[in-house]
Amino acid sequence: MTDTMHISGEPARGFHVLPPLAFYIHIPWCARKCPYCDFNSHEAHAAIPEMDYVNALILDLEQALPLIWGRKIHSIFFGGGTPSIFSPDAIDRILSAVRARVPLIYETEITLEANPGTVDKARFAGFRDAGVNRLSVGIQSFNNRHLAVLGRIHDAAQARSAAERALEIFGNVNLDLMYALPQQTLDEALDDVRAAVALSPSHLSCYHLTLEPNTQFHHAPPPLPDDDTSAAMQEALENLLAESGYLHYETSAFAKSFKDNRCRHNLNYWQFGDYLGIGAGAHSKLSFHDRVIRQSRYKHPASYLQKTATGEHIEQEQILRSADLAFEFMMNALRLTEGFEKSLFEERTGLPFSAVSEPLREAEAMGLIRQDATKIAPTLRGQRYLNELLQMFLG
Repeated sequence: MTDTMHISGEPARGFHVLPPLAFYIHIPWCARKCPYCDFNSHEAHAAIPEMDYVNALILDLEQALPLIWGRKIHSIFFGGGTPSIFSPDAIDRILSAVRARVPLIYETEITLEANPGTVDKARFAGFRDAGVNRLSVGIQSFNNRHLAVLGRIHDAAQARSAAERALEIFGNVNLDLMYALPQQTLDEALDDVRAAVALSPSHLSCYHLTLEPNTQFHHAPPPLPDDDTSAAMQEALENLLAESGYLHYETSAFAKSFKDNRCRHNLNYWQFGDYLGIGAGAHSKLSFHDRVIRQSRYKHPASYLQKTATGEHIEQEQILRSADLAFEFMMNALRLTEGFEKSLFEERTGLPFSAVSEPLREAEAMGLIRQDATKIAPTLRGQRYLNELLQMFLG
């Protein structure tokens, strides 16, 4: 590393070892756009051009190969949209193309997001046979009233059935839940968590509903629990999951066995690893010996298909500067409840630790973090006021 860089100075340089590389594949279609969703997802009003899109994904990967040449893939994640809307044959073709072009580490984690109402037992088995070894099921709630308000296409019975089928076929399953839902009570939030725990998945994600810009909920806000009730929900569900044997390792993530069941793909994001994203609207963060770049593909599926055919599908590309690297590292790493080794900051940003030592001292004085000679971790207060903590690292 070099000590000549500063948090507001030139782009990072001096990487000794490149970070681990993850692979993200975006499937942009869904059966229905949920009113809270701000992801790049599009309702499937007509027949999905599945094979055309698969061909575009493969071409996208081939065009990206020079950027990742010689590097191994540590995890693969199919996100969306609703990836389970694609056929098992399509997923199999994508994964076969990936294996033929990029080396994978042994027992690569391969996750696919699925929603109840778009899958059955045979479809789950087809995804498993294609090579998917981890499923993430978007339950959100086991309460029919809340599911209706959230615009989900499934009911509580379908949610339980999908979870049970997923657990029957896949040993490694995540269930997504949301809390602080419109007019939700504390008891109702805990009932959802209890229902999920009763199914005994290896991993649970519990997200606080937020009103994101450019969503239906943002334009017409529903009646949400107040801040005190939402905070009580968060604290109560964290306690309930701890009592049930789930370890809270990231802001919204809980693993049944800490070492074995953490989501490796997301953990790579939180530890500021690299990732190549292909598909409509996908983002990449890639490190080289002298720089770190970000890329984003065209968001609309039709534009992505057209642009990929001509090799013009990269809508934006930029080199991250030092201030961006420092902030983005902290934005991810400080979500980890057990924190991170100080050496990881230099390894993943190419910056000297002195670039963030002053805001870290201030955060420690405010009781937002704890640190020793080798490690930094957010305190419980820092976890609760994460946005305020992160603002201290804005260049």
